[in-house]
Amino acid sequence: MKQFGPGAWSSSAPAEEAAPSTRTIRLVRSGLAQQIDRTVALRGAHPREYLPPSMELSARADLFDPAALAQLGHLEIIARWIVDGFLSGLHRSPRKGFSVEFADFRPYQPGDDLRYVDWKIAARADRWVVKQYEEETNLRATIVLDVSRSMDWRGASADGRLTKRAYAEQLAAALALLLLRQRDAVGLIRFDDAVRTSIPPRARTGQWRRLVAALAEPGNGRASDVAAALGQAARLVTRRGMVILLSDLLVDVDAALPALRALRAAGHDVTVLHIMDEAERDFSLAGEARFTDPETDLDVPAAAADVRAAYRATVDDVIAEWRDALGAIGAGYEVILTDKPYAIPLRLAFGARERRP
Repeated sequence: MKQFGPGAWSSSAPAEEAAPSTRTIRLVRSGLAQQIDRTVALRGAHPREYLPPSMELSARADLFDPAALAQLGHLEIIARWIVDGFLSGLHRSPRKGFSVEFADFRPYQPGDDLRYVDWKIAARADRWVVKQYEEETNLRATIVLDVSRSMDWRGASADGRLTKRAYAEQLAAALALLLLRQRDAVGLIRFDDAVRTSIPPRARTGQWRRLVAALAEPGNGRASDVAAALGQAARLVTRRGMVILLSDLLVDVDAALPALRALRAAGHDVTVLHIMDEAERDFSLAGEARFTDPETDLDVPAAAADVRAAYRATVDDVIAEWRDALGAIGAGYEVILTDKPYAIPLRLAFGARERRP
C-alpha cells in the first residue's frame, strides 16, 4: 500500500489557485445573507462581496463547490456558512431535552424552544441566549484529523481544487460546529507521525474558538500514526461516544485496525471518512513523469499508460479492504472526494450522531 497507494505520488507542481471573483452579488435567501452581513462586517469587509459566481444560485453553502467556498478565506466564517446551510436543509428533531441542572448559556438559534430563552439577559443586555442543561450535552465526540505530508497533496490539473488537508480542515471545523450546535461535547486530535493536538471534548462556551485555532496550526511529520491518534481518542472519550477519523489512510489496514476495533469494543460509534483527490482515485495523468512519494521522497520514473491499470486496481483493492475490515467491526466508512460538496460527509457524520439513543 505505501509503496503504491492512492495519494502517495505526485508528478508535477500543483495548479495555480483560481483567482477570487470580485463580482458583488446578493444572495436571495435572507438567512445566509444576514449571516454574511454580520460575520464579514466584523472582519472589516463589505458584505456579500468577493463571492464566486458559482455561489449565486443557492444559499445552501454546504452545496457549494469546496474550492469556490475556500476563496472566501477565514476557516471560522466558512464553517459557519456550511453548517447554517446544512441545518436549513434538515427537518428539526422533535426531541426535547430538559434537566434541572444548569450547565451553560449558548447563543439563540432560530427554531430553539422559547421556554429556554433567558429573558432577563435579553432585556438587560439585548443578547438572546438559551439556557443549556446538563442532559442536553448527551454525546461526547472526538474528531481525529490526519495532517501528515501526504494530506497536503492535490492533483496537478486540479484547477484550484483544495488539497486533501484543506478540505479535511474545513470539514472538521463544520463537523465540530454542527455537533456543538446539537449540544454535544466535541474534541479534536491532530496527528501525523505523532499526536500534534489533543483537545478533550467540551460543550462549553469557547470550545469552538479553541478548535478553530488548533486547526490553523501546521503539521510537522511525514508519516501517519493512526494507531497512536486513535489510542489518544480512546483516552479522551472516557464514556460511550463517537469518533470521526478524517484521513487519506495511507497506512496499512492491519496497523490501524486494532485501535479501531478497541474503540468499537468500548462502545464508541466510529466513522472513517477516507479523503481522496479525484486525480489519485482515477489516475488520469498521461505521458511520462517522475512520481514522488511526499512522505518518503521515493522517486520513481514511469509512463502513466504502463501503470494506470495496475494503479486503479490497487486503489479499488485498498478501498474494498478498508470497507470490509471496518464493516466487520461495525464502523462506518465512506470515500470522500475533495471536489464534492460538504453536504455529503456532513450527512454521513450527522446520521451517525442521530442513530445514537
